[in-house]
Amino acid sequence: MLFRPELHGTQGAVSSTHWLASAAGHAMFDRGGNAFDAAVAAAFVIQVVEPHLNGPAGDVPIMVHDGATGEVTVVCGQGPMPEAATVDAVRALGLDAIPGSGLVAACVPGAFGAWMRVLRDHGRLRVADVLEPAIGYAEHGYPLLPRAALMIEALAPLFRDHWTASGAAYLPDGRVPKAGSRIRNPDLARTYRRLVAEAEAAGSGREAQADGAVKAFYEGFVAEAIDAFVTSTEVIDSTGVPHKGLLTGADVARWRPGVERAATLDYRGLLVHKPGPWSQGPVFLQQLSLLAGYDLGAMGFGSADHLHTVIESAKLAFADREAWYGDPEHADVPLAALLDPAYADARRALIGPEASAVLRPGSPDGREPWIPPVLDATDGPVEPEWRAELHNGIPTVVRKTAGKGDTTCVSATDKDGNMVVATPSGGWLKSSPVVPGLGFPLGTRGQMAWLTEGHNNTLAPGKRPRTTLSPTIVRTDDGRPHLAFGTPGGDQQDQWTLNFFVNHVDFGMSPQEAVEAATFHTEHVPTSFHPRQARPLGVVVEEGGFPEATLTELGRRGHEIRTAPALSLGKVCATGPDGDGGVLAAASPRGGQAYGVVR
Repeated sequence: MLFRPELHGTQGAVSSTHWLASAAGHAMFDRGGNAFDAAVAAAFVIQVVEPHLNGPAGDVPIMVHDGATGEVTVVCGQGPMPEAATVDAVRALGLDAIPGSGLVAACVPGAFGAWMRVLRDHGRLRVADVLEPAIGYAEHGYPLLPRAALMIEALAPLFRDHWTASGAAYLPDGRVPKAGSRIRNPDLARTYRRLVAEAEAAGSGREAQADGAVKAFYEGFVAEAIDAFVTSTEVIDSTGVPHKGLLTGADVARWRPGVERAATLDYRGLLVHKPGPWSQGPVFLQQLSLLAGYDLGAMGFGSADHLHTVIESAKLAFADREAWYGDPEHADVPLAALLDPAYADARRALIGPEASAVLRPGSPDGREPWIPPVLDATDGPVEPEWRAELHNGIPTVVRKTAGKGDTTCVSATDKDGNMVVATPSGGWLKSSPVVPGLGFPLGTRGQMAWLTEGHNNTLAPGKRPRTTLSPTIVRTDDGRPHLAFGTPGGDQQDQWTLNFFVNHVDFGMSPQEAVEAATFHTEHVPTSFHPRQARPLGVVVEEGGFPEATLTELGRRGHEIRTAPALSLGKVCATGPDGDGGVLAAASPRGGQAYGVVR
């Protein structure tokens, strides 16, 4: 029995991690917009209503399928590190790792420019149209999510005494807002309104207006405010010590979002497209390449063979992520070799009947793998992230601003075969102070770069830090659109969405059934966030989701099972054609806030 129906419509579909965003996207169809307009409007609303998970200065990979050309591309909304960001410069601050919060980890803001690029190249509506819902919620208020309220409560001492612009934005009248109360962000509303005015002053057409908004953000008043703040202010961060940032207005001005080819793999007659290795996206393809050698359907959903095979495949794929992934514009990433079927065949032979506790990257093209050290967290305390965020006391609160965070998702499809999906993240309220006058914080994705020389993800000026953000577009083998999906979840994104996809393809579930099915992930994977911990044999399953006999057998094979509450892992959002000339939307019931809307 489904918790929610799979939604079918004839014009357009939107699914996102917040119901207000999905509704805003749906409204664009009524204005004559397409899937791209819907996704852009939804994304800007999410920046307002999920400020603990993303913001305009965060980062986003956007997967685009153009129904007219059949082309799949990636709009890169991951800004690079500043020109001053060298290993020596960070070590000179007395740091042995980039802090997970504050200003040192700040990259060039990527999200705003990326969404404007989508609107400019693929939309039908103008900047004012797609920003109108976000401006309304920022100006007149929106109901505060419970998780956001808890986070603000935890960070209130920091906001009052140190990050005072954040306090002005999120502590109305100096008080912690209650869950469900209406909260406003007038500075953010003014920023959006000024961007609209600058856009309209640039011309009457959509393209000129999108370019005008980008220029105002990256060369105008937004960049000027960022430069003034970062270059003149020392900010306390997760080290407990104030540091200045490295980002300047010149760094912001020289960047524009790029459009790239997607990484692609054929899986059981479907073409699966992901962002490149500056994200963790190809790890999804590497898992599929390994799983292509098994008959998962014959194993049966929820069987020990099913879970064991997926888990052990994930271990091998993510080991390669650790060893090889990074910005391909600044590092020699052997992506073609990693996705070669012959490479997967050789790696598949490493999967045995017992759980492996060893991180085993491969040797694509005969290269010798090397990964930085990973902390074994097996004997450490197991504490849910949400609980860790609720400790009090300034020193503890400051430590908890380290950038372990979540993310958001927006997916949209229309009757013309256009599909778009993105996982906006970063620039959230807990990791960096609000920039005075702008109403939003900077992103801290730089924390994911290594300070160890010689790795593909080593910090360097102008280089994109490798991210966990990873949306997916799938087409049929003859190029027709099929699905666009993603989920929040940091390092787990490409495990939870893999389970969703396998449920759909190998076990024959509808998208909504696949979204709602019990899920799991391995903790063998080193986290991308400091302190980069791993539990080499750890497996997390949703409580009550799998037969006890399955869990017993997995334990016999050496897996160390932990249970998470039922329906707690991920928030997969998906849209696509419904195969009958219409569109569909599926949304996870997990967390009670992701919703699909169709027209």
